[in-house]
Amino acid sequence: MDSVLLITVLSLLLTVTLIIVTIFIIKNNQSKKYKKVIENLDIEKNNLLGVPVLSEISKVKELIKTDNLKEKLDDWNNTFVLIRDEKIPSLTDSISDADFLVDRKDYKQATRKIAVIEMELRDLKKKTDSLLEEVKIITQSEERNRALITKLKIVYREQQNKFERTKKEYGEVAIYVENEFDRIDKLFAEFEKAMDNNDYVSVEKRINSLDDSINRMGKIVNDAPTIVLMATEIVPNKIEEATTFYFRMQRDGYPLDYLNFEYNIKEIRNKLEAIIENLKKLEMGDALIELKTFMDYFNGLYNDFDKEKECKDLFKQNIKELGYKIDNINKVVRDIYLQIDDIKYNYNLSDEDINKFSLLSKNLENINKDYKILNEQGKMRTFAYSKLVDELDGLSLKLSRLQDDLDFQLRSITSMKDDETRAKEQLATIEDLLNKSKYKLKSYKIPVIPSSYYIELSEAQDAIREIVKELQKKPIVIKILNIRVDTARDLVFKIYNKTNDMIKTVNMAEKMIVYGNRYRSSYEEIDVALAKAEELFKRGKYKESLELSSKSIGFVDKNIMEKMS
Repeated sequence: MDSVLLITVLSLLLTVTLIIVTIFIIKNNQSKKYKKVIENLDIEKNNLLGVPVLSEISKVKELIKTDNLKEKLDDWNNTFVLIRDEKIPSLTDSISDADFLVDRKDYKQATRKIAVIEMELRDLKKKTDSLLEEVKIITQSEERNRALITKLKIVYREQQNKFERTKKEYGEVAIYVENEFDRIDKLFAEFEKAMDNNDYVSVEKRINSLDDSINRMGKIVNDAPTIVLMATEIVPNKIEEATTFYFRMQRDGYPLDYLNFEYNIKEIRNKLEAIIENLKKLEMGDALIELKTFMDYFNGLYNDFDKEKECKDLFKQNIKELGYKIDNINKVVRDIYLQIDDIKYNYNLSDEDINKFSLLSKNLENINKDYKILNEQGKMRTFAYSKLVDELDGLSLKLSRLQDDLDFQLRSITSMKDDETRAKEQLATIEDLLNKSKYKLKSYKIPVIPSSYYIELSEAQDAIREIVKELQKKPIVIKILNIRVDTARDLVFKIYNKTNDMIKTVNMAEKMIVYGNRYRSSYEEIDVALAKAEELFKRGKYKESLELSSKSIGFVDKNIMEKMS
């Protein structure tokens, strides 16, 4: 017993010892981890201001020949001193505080302190990197600027060579392009002078000026010959050709005032002069777009000329064809008015139907007037043929719509007899369908027939009697007759479908109860449900009976509905 107690105590002591040792190891590792972080922060701090910054600033001191550069050097020195004498010592103190917190095992505060230090280090790193970058712009500017100027000179010489090869294509603008080349040569000379004086601040501006000028000159060298050619030869030639063609067509009797040709040509000439004047100032603007627009205008103008020629023949042809159509419709409408009284007596035309014919006649009268005006305008040549053709197309469309309305009303009149015959045929079909429904219902011994069925049956029979009454009236009102036929047909089809659905439901409900009898002795729930289903069946609630019996049997036979279908 004593030995067991001793072993237990020893085990407990060993466990406690292991826990203490483990905690010590964890704490020690955690301390080492924080120490390592602090050490890295200190190294990063020491690297903030190293040899590169001092070296680059020293190089700038040797290059100072202008006041601008001296001012920049003073700013850089002030930034360097601020970082070195204030920011770095402050970071050193913060790192020492963090190290002290780690020694005290205050890891929570140490973590916060380290986060602040990291933020300050990142901020100072950006400042020192920015400082170094600014200084390098000056110390490395000669090499970089020489490289940029070399590239610009290559492009510039290519532009000069291209200009010299195609100088004739620039016409009177050539002298202004040469002056611009001279100005760029002076910019290169000013760049060299600034480089000799180590005026690196103004050098940047001169490089930018050269870059802009050479880019601008590139566009001029590429586009100016095309602009000169189009503005001084191609478009003026188009103007002369179009003017000759325009006056020739006017002489031949084509009314072309709607084109505003003379005003447009005047505007184009003014814009051509403005394009050349702007090009002398080496300002192209949207000259190419405007010149292309002029060319599109002339292409469209020739299309208008061609269209007028086509429309002249087209108008002469279509005006005759439209006249034939109008004459034919005039004859048909006159014939209808001669027979309208007889039609109204035989088929009970309404005042609305008569008014439709009156309105149609008025519309036809307006079309006759418009046709006469168009015909006279075509002879007098007061309007462009393209406009006359459009007007003629619009008049043809009106006549076509009137023709459709006339055809519809003619079909309405001529179809009245057809409607009467069709109504008699449908009456026989409807009566036969109703008799089939009655016979089919009698052939099945249905316990109870819903009263709603008899109501609907009575409505269907009444509707059939209404058809007979309408057919016996003189004159027959076709619209009412068609309504009676549609109503009776819908009611009879409803009875027919309802009869079939009811017989099918009764049949399935009865079969379902008979089929379910085999489960009554084995399942009390099915026996009770089938008893209720039989009761519902006797009361004429066949659908509810079928749903109840199929649901109860479905617990033992999931495919019951498929078997009964």
